[in-house]
This record gives sequence, structure tokens and C-alpha cells, in this order.
Amino acid sequence: MADTTYLKDNLQGFVPTPTASDIISDVVRGSSVLRLSKVQPMTSETQKFPVMTGGPGAYWVGEIERIQTSVATWIFPELVAKKIGVIVPCSKEKLEDSTVDVFSAIRPYIAEAFYKAIDAACLFGTNSPFAKSIYGVAKDAGRAVAEGTNDKLDLDISDVMALVENEGMDVNGFAAGYDLKNSLRKLRDGNGNQLFVAGVDQNTLYSQPIEFSRNGAWDKTKARAIAGAWNYAIVGIRDQIQYETLREATLQSVTMGDNKPLSLAENDMIAIKATMRLGFLPVKENAFAILTPKAAGASSAGK
Repeated sequence: MADTTYLKDNLQGFVPTPTASDIISDVVRGSSVLRLSKVQPMTSETQKFPVMTGGPGAYWVGEIERIQTSVATWIFPELVAKKIGVIVPCSKEKLEDSTVDVFSAIRPYIAEAFYKAIDAACLFGTNSPFAKSIYGVAKDAGRAVAEGTNDKLDLDISDVMALVENEGMDVNGFAAGYDLKNSLRKLRDGNGNQLFVAGVDQNTLYSQPIEFSRNGAWDKTKARAIAGAWNYAIVGIRDQIQYETLREATLQSVTMGDNKPLSLAENDMIAIKATMRLGFLPVKENAFAILTPKAAGASSAGK
């Protein structure tokens, strides 16, 4: 049945479930962290997730001998959901539309704002409510290689992968900024084959997925790329999105043509504030390594 509730009669509440699910799907598609990490639904604000860090062993067994057993190692990291919010200005006419129509129209703006903030926080700790970030845990442990350490970029990346492999894990993905794309497209193996392969839905590097963080979330002053065993980064998502309609607020972050902040009352507009909750934690800190920007004075030959 079509949604017949109108925004003017429902100035706050939960975004209708199908539309909220669509927004969350857009967020997952747009976020490099969510595409690479292990994403779990959260049914409460605080939730523990079982993670196997060491599997059971297998043993050679002779005839009629008893099979030995070993115990897998489990940890139970606790994720705490934190609120993330965005305010989208709209024309006052939106009050006459149904809530489904309103959120269908502003869905791209909500999703973009969410996945930009999520990537910036989870990757670099930028404006983050979380205790740890991917860049932070790798940097603190010294798992980094500076671009220009080798004569070629692909060898630098290989050395970054080795930092994870030395911990007994395989790199199963990369995150990077868009500014690295040109350099990656030029990489070739000994037979002239591309090491970076651009696909329709996914790009690969060394046959592993590489996700490019969008819309300014990537901090290129800190890292060129991050390699990791991303199954050890957990994201928990609450499936509800709350909204509130603002009619009198002044939005200091929005500047109008007269260089003054947007006043909803004076400009005869409304704004929709949307919030969702999300938790994040790198549960194995040695699962990530970074390619840092080229040191000053380093050669760029072969890049």
C-alpha cells in the first residue's frame, strides 16, 4: 500500500522502512569502508559480535587412533552505535508531499553525506566518535611504507601488503584516494599486463578489490592507499533512520547569496534532519598497513 502520510502532519519520526533501506543501501554502495569491511546489523545500541581469530587445528590420524581436538580462539568485541546526522534544506512545498516522496527526492543527498562522513571517520578518524581508525592503528604500530621506497609504485604496494602478510594474514582489499588512479592505470607486470584492472562494479589491484573513497573523505596528506585483511574491520548498522523537520532554524554551515547563513524562516524554507546509528571497530589492529605519501626529495622514476 502506498504511503499516504504527509510531512506536514508528521514533522518527525522514522523514515518509512523501504525508503530507509534504500538510503542505507546507497550508503553501503558509496562507502569504501562498508564495501570492504564486515557489515553486521545491530539490534541494540551496544552489541557484541563473535570473531574467530584462530581456527581449530587438524591432525594426522592413524587407523583406530583417537582424533585430537583443539579449541578455536574467539573474541567478542563490543560495538557501540554512534549517531550520525545530516541536514538537507528544502522548499516549503515539500510539506505538502508524502514522507516517501520527500525522502525519495533527498535520498541521494542524505546517502552522500553519510558515506563521506563514515569513510572519513573510519579510515582516518576525522571528526570521529570512534576510539580507533584504520589509519590510526596501522600508523601507531609502524606498519607503513613511504611511496618512493622502491623504484616503482607496484613494488611499494607489494611491500605494504607484506606488512600484513608478515602477521599471517592475506590482504583481501585496498582503499585509496581518487588521486592514485592515474598512477595505478600505468602499472604493468613483466608481461605487459595491467596490475590495476577497472571493472564495471569493482576495480582490482593484484587481483584484490580496491575501493576509492569518494567526495573528499580521503586524506591524501596521510595515506596514498591502505591494504588490509578487511574481514577484521567490523561495522554495525542500525536499520532505522530518524528524521525531524526544521522550520525556524538558522543553518550556520549553509551560506546564501548575500553571504549570510541560511535562515529557514526568512528564506521561507524548511530543512530535513536525518540521523542514523552506526558502530565501527578494527578488531585486529595488525591486519592493516598504509602506503604513505612520497617523502620530500624522493625520486618519482617509474611512477
